[in-house]
Amino acid sequence: MSQQLLANLALHVVLSPEEQEQVLSAMHRQAVNKRTVLVQPGKTERHIYFVDKGCLRMFHTDTDGHEHNLCFFPENWWASDIASFFKAKPATNTIQAMEDSELCCFTLFDLENLFNQIPKLERFFRILTQNGFDMFQRRVTSNLSLTAEQRYLEFRRHYPGLEQRINQKDIASYLGITAAFLSMMRKEKNL
Repeated sequence: MSQQLLANLALHVVLSPEEQEQVLSAMHRQAVNKRTVLVQPGKTERHIYFVDKGCLRMFHTDTDGHEHNLCFFPENWWASDIASFFKAKPATNTIQAMEDSELCCFTLFDLENLFNQIPKLERFFRILTQNGFDMFQRRVTSNLSLTAEQRYLEFRRHYPGLEQRINQKDIASYLGITAAFLSMMRKEKNL
């Protein structure tokens, strides 16, 4: 049973004990090891994940084989290639476990059934999608207009404590800089 999942849902909707039980009965638990790939480009995403423990990352691999981190999903975050999951289209990004992780997952079929049984869950996922789109827009804007140092400070505010858990190379990829530049910047600015 995931009390953390229920607490996350309670951020935006109030579920009765019966509704909570319905959600938990539709949920599947999955334990994955570090480096496990959950979503691959070209494959259709079959699950939406709630991170109960651990951390995932979403990244894009360019034509030269370089990975570009788009987002991190630590505890209490939802992860999915949304277009692939909801529209049954091939995924364009990879989602991979950065740590041994424990996940709560739902198939689209299970989620659609929950939406029919508990309509307020649609509200929850609408708010979740709105917040995700807001985060995406802010990330694009910061990449276009902020310095590397400002982007790093924004990363630290957005993902408190995550820099102690993941390697510098992944943070640098997220920021769009090299790991060497990140290390130099942190030393020079005493960050």
